[in-house]
Amino acid sequence: MPDILISEVGPRDGLQSIDRVMPSEAKKRWIAAEAAAGVREIEVGSFVPPRLLPQMADSAEIVAFARTIPNLNVVALVPNAKGAARAIQAGAHAISIPFSMSETHSLKNVRKSHAQMLEEIAVIAGLASEAGVHFAVGLSTAFGCTMEGPVDEDQVVRLAAASAKAGAQEFSLSDTTGYANPAQVKRLVRAVRAEIGAERMTTLHLHNTRGLGLANALAGLEEGITTLDASLGGLGGCPFAPGASGNIVTEDLVFMLEAMGIDTGIDLDALLKVRAIVAEALPGEPLYGFTPDAGLPLGFHSAAPERTLA
Repeated sequence: MPDILISEVGPRDGLQSIDRVMPSEAKKRWIAAEAAAGVREIEVGSFVPPRLLPQMADSAEIVAFARTIPNLNVVALVPNAKGAARAIQAGAHAISIPFSMSETHSLKNVRKSHAQMLEEIAVIAGLASEAGVHFAVGLSTAFGCTMEGPVDEDQVVRLAAASAKAGAQEFSLSDTTGYANPAQVKRLVRAVRAEIGAERMTTLHLHNTRGLGLANALAGLEEGITTLDASLGGLGGCPFAPGASGNIVTEDLVFMLEAMGIDTGIDLDALLKVRAIVAEALPGEPLYGFTPDAGLPLGFHSAAPERTLA
């Protein structure tokens, strides 16, 4: 097995953040091409009301398609129990809900207070358990909020513990607004893992808003994180958090890890070619990434399968 799991979030987090709607067939080509390149987990859509995010109106269709791809873990984001029920019915292997550590952002994003969100998490945990679907909670704005500013780390730890008690199986720490720095990442990962267990705190969702995305990813790996979210071409952000631009670029993240000898299981040459599908479907939409612009260096070799993270 690869050392690190790269979870592609572009078809959800990337597309929900732009005004244009990508055609369903283009989404399918994108997802199939990434899976063929070795990406083993893709967040393919979000089960929010189409009037709020028309970009995600075809999520049930996209989940059904993605389910036909062998060895692909199909993930969907849900805002509430109603969305969770729809995602489960559509056939998602796993669902996740964003739980903002900033109550101001939570009220803006999903119109719920922290107490209401914990009640919702408990309901969704029951639905997921009954259906045999994996349920994760994304601790969003964990490192800072564009509305509240710094978020108290003790509050993040407390809300993570409460979510675990409510039935969440897994957690990610999300730098929704691009506030995080490597020292902060290390400190918060340690604190949350100490409270809820390392086996439950496995994932980082990072943004590159201030250029620290890859540095923060590396800091997380040094603390034992095993899954990193990323978006092809750096598409994405949060439409309900002003200034929250720039997911980590999948291509750059894979290059960094493979160059370090950390196996991702992804064919980087094949991954770079997937950009053409997105560019064709979204003409004029900015796509980011240093590796796609510079190309692979002479003599570059992917990590050997037997190499592991030291």
